[in-house]
Amino acid sequence: MQEDKLIKTEFQIFEEAGKSFKYEEKEIELNLNSGEVLVKVLLSTICGSDLHTIEGKRKEDVPCILGHEAVGEIIRVNDRKGFEIGDRVTWTIADSCGKCAACTDYGLPEKCHELFKYGHASINKGSGLNGCYSNIIHIREGTHLVKVPEVVSNPMAAPANCALATMVNAVSHLKKVPKKVVVQGGGLLGVYACALLKEKGVDEIYCLDINLGRFEIIGKFGAVPVDGRDMQKATSFLLDRLGDGADAIFEVAGVKELIPQGISLLRPGGEYILVGLVHPDSELKVTAEQIIRKCLAVKGVHNYAPWHLEEAIDFLERNHSNFPFGELVSPPFNLENMEEAVMEAKKQHWFRVSIKPKS
Repeated sequence: MQEDKLIKTEFQIFEEAGKSFKYEEKEIELNLNSGEVLVKVLLSTICGSDLHTIEGKRKEDVPCILGHEAVGEIIRVNDRKGFEIGDRVTWTIADSCGKCAACTDYGLPEKCHELFKYGHASINKGSGLNGCYSNIIHIREGTHLVKVPEVVSNPMAAPANCALATMVNAVSHLKKVPKKVVVQGGGLLGVYACALLKEKGVDEIYCLDINLGRFEIIGKFGAVPVDGRDMQKATSFLLDRLGDGADAIFEVAGVKELIPQGISLLRPGGEYILVGLVHPDSELKVTAEQIIRKCLAVKGVHNYAPWHLEEAIDFLERNHSNFPFGELVSPPFNLENMEEAVMEAKKQHWFRVSIKPKS
């Protein structure tokens, strides 16, 4: 049992779209319940979903501390088996109860009936230290922790508990190792998909994107980059190379207009895995007949389960020198300079912009 004591904190509060973040430093008296852990944030990264919140495209329970992608070091722990002060860790982006039907029967703890999501909860819930744009985060009992191996750097580890774990989940739904795959979208989800598929031994991986500045990195992560700015030309280019079509397609761009293209590129019996269209503007212009006549399997994937995060960290450990993960993340901005970090993230020069607290 840890003694209760004051914790020095610094964090950025998000109040509403169009309003600047509010930087605060204060001492908080914090009680840890059994199984809970206090983590010092070593590095966090700005996820695209946070940019959507900042721009007013997504609603959160405000005021809140945003941020859910991070790596940290345990500074206090209360009866958490297998973990101790000083461990470098990452954690699932959500806390689940482990008792409801989603957790036990469905195998979907990410859809827990009592789900609590870090970086999305009001500062009025619990200790308030619920997000990663802070120097401290309060980890709840039902949150899965994973130790980060020494060979996995902080910039490699920080985005792993969102984008990489999600793509580990998505790739796990493939019925067998495909020969030909198309990835629609060359952002972080896309390059992680390419690397995961490359490790599995997929023969041909094509990655579509409209940002030509991403092509070099896409190539380094095992895929053939395809210019998606002209959809008709891109589709013709791919059809010429795919023969009967792709065995599987991963949609990770969040662009609804890509779905008819994906249907046309799949071979009969192909698999379409949808990951990126998690927003209201996602009504699809696709008929059931198009899916049925080609005998397609369409699967939606949202977030992940604890075992996917375990595999994500194992994947990084196995491949830390096989792919240039370090090129994906910017040098860190100071936490006090949150507005500058957000501006840099909006430029999309980096796959992720990183933030580092001063203490």
